[in-house]
Amino acid sequence: MKLTRITAWEVPLTSHETYYMADGKTCDTTLSVIVRLDTDAGLTGWGEVCPIPHYLPAYAKGVIPAIQEMLPVLIGADPIGPEALMERLNKHLIGHEYAKSALDTALWDLTAQAASLPLYALLGGRAVRDMPLYHSITCVAPDEMARMAREAFEQGMRQFQVKLGADTDWQADVERLTRVRAEVGPGPRVYGDWNCGADALTATRVGRAVAHLDVMLEQPCATLQECTHVRAATGLPMKLDESAHDMASVIAGHQAGCMDAAALKLSKMGGLSNMRRIRDLCLTLGTQMCIEDTWGSDITTAAVLHLAAATPARGLMNTCDLSHYVGPRLDPMAPSRQNGRIAPPESPGLGVAPDPDRLGPPAAIFD
Repeated sequence: MKLTRITAWEVPLTSHETYYMADGKTCDTTLSVIVRLDTDAGLTGWGEVCPIPHYLPAYAKGVIPAIQEMLPVLIGADPIGPEALMERLNKHLIGHEYAKSALDTALWDLTAQAASLPLYALLGGRAVRDMPLYHSITCVAPDEMARMAREAFEQGMRQFQVKLGADTDWQADVERLTRVRAEVGPGPRVYGDWNCGADALTATRVGRAVAHLDVMLEQPCATLQECTHVRAATGLPMKLDESAHDMASVIAGHQAGCMDAAALKLSKMGGLSNMRRIRDLCLTLGTQMCIEDTWGSDITTAAVLHLAAATPARGLMNTCDLSHYVGPRLDPMAPSRQNGRIAPPESPGLGVAPDPDRLGPPAAIFD
């Protein structure tokens, strides 16, 4: 089998409500790049990457030029066994992991289709029947965030990510965590996420003020050293996101004693090939994982669901149905949350088929 054509679309995804994060970051309408790989065997593989501006080293308008740079390696290549081809791509174009992640997803889709198996079968086998989801709450007024938490709780959600720092008012962040914790009651997991937007002193003040609550902190500061300081100063468990992006950084977080949980994301790790290796490392280290991506619709969601379904329950903190937060749904038949949980598609490959009408005209075709 050989790759014969690569088609890319740039599709705006609009959040159902504007998403406010620390340090002035917002997420309203973002550009998702959809990639389709065609083969001479008639099989088609799908991938997606949707960077949030000012969040990670990724740029939506850089995806297609990066793919064009990789064309000499891609066109005519055998897509079966994604890791071998990704190794060649890594040598041809250093970095640009976000652009590679969409290609890697599509290669895994093709490989699983060729094997007539759902993708999770190739990523370790079905380890869990379905997976717990977390519900992310935009950083707005504390009473409004409590209302959002209550509505999600009533729909079966039991894990809540509380965005912090949008108004640089540390006491408001204390109230946000306190109100959400009280609204969902004891038991559900609640964690406050600054997305690198706090300094160590501010995060420590917030953490100490809520240290009597059952809460966790997520990536308060930009560096591992600062996050380690906050964890030690507050005594609260810590989830790393931006600081856990490859093998070396995951090992560093573990050695620092600052990584009770980690966010594994397709686009920051370069796709399923790397993410599967890091998943296995986290299982060895005893680190709980959120298996997800930065943003996206049904293609990205399907990819992370397959990896999450192939992850033993002891290491799986949660996963994310990114397609729940945005429109349009590219595949209306793709999985949706049910009572706070979700399961992967069962058909071969990713198991998603984007609606051509929702994709619109291609932004680029390479053959």
